[in-house]
Amino acid sequence: MTAQFAPTSSAAPTGGRRALFLVILASLGMIGPFSIDTMFPAFARMGAEFGASELALQQIISSYMLTFAVMSLVHGPLSDALGRKPMVVAGTVIYIGASIGCALAPNLGVLLVFRALQGLSAGAGAIISRAMVRDVFADAQAQRTMSHIAMIFGLAPALAPVVGGLLLGFSGWRIIFWFLVVVGVAMLALVVFFLPETHPAERRTPVKVRHLASGLWSVARDRAGRRLSLAAMFNNGAMFLYVSSAPLLVGNLLRLGEQDYWMLFVPLISGMVIGSWVSGRLAGRLSGARIANLGYAISLSAGAANLGVSLIPGTTTLPWAVILLPVLTFGIALTFPVVTLAMLDLFPSARGSASSVQNFVALLGNTLVSGILAPALGFSLTALAAGSFGYTIIGALLWRRHLASTPIAPHGSPDAPAFEPVE
Repeated sequence: MTAQFAPTSSAAPTGGRRALFLVILASLGMIGPFSIDTMFPAFARMGAEFGASELALQQIISSYMLTFAVMSLVHGPLSDALGRKPMVVAGTVIYIGASIGCALAPNLGVLLVFRALQGLSAGAGAIISRAMVRDVFADAQAQRTMSHIAMIFGLAPALAPVVGGLLLGFSGWRIIFWFLVVVGVAMLALVVFFLPETHPAERRTPVKVRHLASGLWSVARDRAGRRLSLAAMFNNGAMFLYVSSAPLLVGNLLRLGEQDYWMLFVPLISGMVIGSWVSGRLAGRLSGARIANLGYAISLSAGAANLGVSLIPGTTTLPWAVILLPVLTFGIALTFPVVTLAMLDLFPSARGSASSVQNFVALLGNTLVSGILAPALGFSLTALAAGSFGYTIIGALLWRRHLASTPIAPHGSPDAPAFEPVE
């Protein structure tokens, strides 16, 4: 079988440019988590310089997540109206400026302001890249593509704290933000010169606040859309609780150092990467609903086992503290492309808005996790395991309820995407 791009998108990439297109989309999605996790090894140094408590330092994450979440409601609808590429370019430029501000921050208050600005801009690439996948790819190819992007995307949380720890070996914590400036400049060059526009003018919505707001409201008031948004939030939150608790878990519970964060993130992310690969391989062979059901079954089993292991005396050390995390995230990764595409397919004429609402709910949930749950549960491996398992249970129940009321079409949305695989 060969593939060709239909003329609905004159700038649609082909051949080697298509591979570059996928790498750029994945990289845009990586910026968000990379900007979160690179900070973790530097928390102790930041706390010492600013005289800040662990709770205050957690706001470096939650301030970023809050603006990331709020602006996710804007990025998608604006990309529906103005095009995908202009919004990504604007977001990347602001991200670079915010990263410079973080690097030069004289105190924690100023740092939090620029972290909020950084979160405000970083969401553009992550949110719009998902809409671009559905602009360009159809049916099982969309699920495979989303899975491949998730594989690359999943490397960010594993690499970020390792990179942060290595950078701290050369200089103070500010070097991390200067590194993010370099990353932002590199991404800007890729976007400007190599990223095509996937949302042509004839498909765009009017640039009116009322129209943009109505697009968001039509998604938010849809019961099925709300269920899928919450399902994605709880599914992702089961892993993000461990991610946002990393400074407490690695430093306080496992008593490891600045360059040891990989011992948590490699197990977490290896499951995500492998699960994303398997999800892509299963696309077209099993229905999306069956793949997601399998993913939830695996993550529920892993969550229950993880909680059980944490209750056994003597399991508060490595490898027991992380041994089941790859299985948990493997299951989470199986469900991610299916739930994401199911949400986009509910609103074929407003994919940007659908992506925005789903991301807003997930990110708002992550903000609560990082600002409240992580500090509250980070005192104990058992408490973290229980919180993560609880999130998985709620996500699975929401998914089952969605299937009972809104069956998932086996071949995705028929709404003319720009890419059609043909024999």
